[in-house]
Amino acid sequence: MEPRTPAESASAADAHTYLTYRMPLPRLTLTPGVGHGPLHGAWWPRCDALELELPSLLGSLGPGWGSPMRVTVDPADWPDAPNTVMAPGRVIAVEPAGPGSEAHLLTVDCAGVGRWVLLVVPPEETAGNAARLLAAAADPENPLTAARMLTLSETGPLVGTDGDAE
Repeated sequence: MEPRTPAESASAADAHTYLTYRMPLPRLTLTPGVGHGPLHGAWWPRCDALELELPSLLGSLGPGWGSPMRVTVDPADWPDAPNTVMAPGRVIAVEPAGPGSEAHLLTVDCAGVGRWVLLVVPPEETAGNAARLLAAAADPENPLTAARMLTLSETGPLVGTDGDAE
């Protein structure tokens, strides 16, 4: 008996599994309720391919998936960001942040539903440092900006680790 490839031995439904790849759930933390700081949470993408990462992130934000969405990104973080990203059943508009905007931010505007401002933790960040940043960005009392949090994460404590913001 000759060995068969997965595509040869799979049913039609199973064959689709071999052709489709889904990104794992995003590494995301959100501020519970209404926060007092400039951030609504943080996102740690696995790679710098926004077209691969963004659909999973937006699907995790919950309500409003049927509403028009616009995403604003830091051009320094995403220099090759496309103008649009395809997701199942929709096209997401992607815009670079304007001059003078804060670095390391991603903003999701969902018409009629809400707005999320997220710290983007660089994909190459170590797991320990990324975990600290994700936790601190979701702290509703965190007054720090995204850039300040990234700087402090390399040199000292963040909000939520010792109770004080620097």
